[in-house]
Amino acid sequence: MSRSARQSKILDIIFQRNVETQDELVEALRNDGFEVTQATVSRDIKELGLVKTQDANGRYRYSAKNMLEGVLSTKQMTVLREAVVSIVTAENLVVVKTIADSASVVSGAIQQLSLSNVLGVLADKNTVLIVSPTRGDANRIADRIHALM
Repeated sequence: MSRSARQSKILDIIFQRNVETQDELVEALRNDGFEVTQATVSRDIKELGLVKTQDANGRYRYSAKNMLEGVLSTKQMTVLREAVVSIVTAENLVVVKTIADSASVVSGAIQQLSLSNVLGVLADKNTVLIVSPTRGDANRIADRIHALM
């Protein structure tokens, strides 16, 4: 599998669960069908700009540094651009269709943007659903995501 797919999966993994060590990340990637070494994961961590942050329980986990600031890194922007297939609104909802198995990564990126008037974000394998208070808010959210692409 490609480096881009592997790095997308790394972001997906750290959004979905707490990963404290590179070994945990290697194991998670292998469980998802990626044949990787610790050295490869180490390079990916550096390229993606991942950092260790302390959670509410005092444990350290990998996080995307730029995403903590509400700004997407170049790699994260690339993942967003390559993964999103379509964006449509329906009343107060925004529906973002993605390529297979990319919705959770896209969902995480959208949430880290700290968009105003987002009540919630849900994702399955290839769809992200964003709930907003009004139709106008949904249109503004969709426009903002379109602008990133």
